[in-house]
Amino acid sequence: MSDNGASYNEQLLESARRNNTELLLQIKSDLQNDSLKLSKLINETREVITLNTPLHIACNLGQWEFIDIVLDIEGVEIDPQNRRNETPLHLAVKYANQDEIEHGTFIVDNLLDAGSDPRIKDEDNLKPIDYVNKDDDHEKLIELLESAEFAISMEPTEQEQLEEFAKEEEEHDGSASESE
Repeated sequence: MSDNGASYNEQLLESARRNNTELLLQIKSDLQNDSLKLSKLINETREVITLNTPLHIACNLGQWEFIDIVLDIEGVEIDPQNRRNETPLHLAVKYANQDEIEHGTFIVDNLLDAGSDPRIKDEDNLKPIDYVNKDDDHEKLIELLESAEFAISMEPTEQEQLEEFAKEEEEHDGSASESE
């Protein structure tokens, strides 16, 4: 970063707004493709008023090329929340509702594949699926969100995983003492 130019944070926000992948790739290069530095920069960069991250901005505007590069950076937080507690997934669904259903659904699908949680509620207590226009042709978008929510609900909770681990440890310890 030069002393008289825009900061990396400013450049990153501008890159997200304009889908300027050349600028994003230049930032990556300047940081020697260090995923720790890159993810820290992306995760900590926020707009002042909205607290939107670069990922929020890109999802809100449907900037797929920017999103694609960001999702490939290890350590980038997929579900950061802005001032309204919206995640990038909330904004991608809203984008899909603005006559961009096919492109928006594609972005939502990729966010879900990257691990975005469709159960997170915003300040209005609404999940991303609650923003889908039910009267339009949004069946695929609804199906994606419902399927992702169902898949997550089938995963064991952290508490269940800990209990299972403790049970396995107990069984392992019991069988080891019997063989002695």
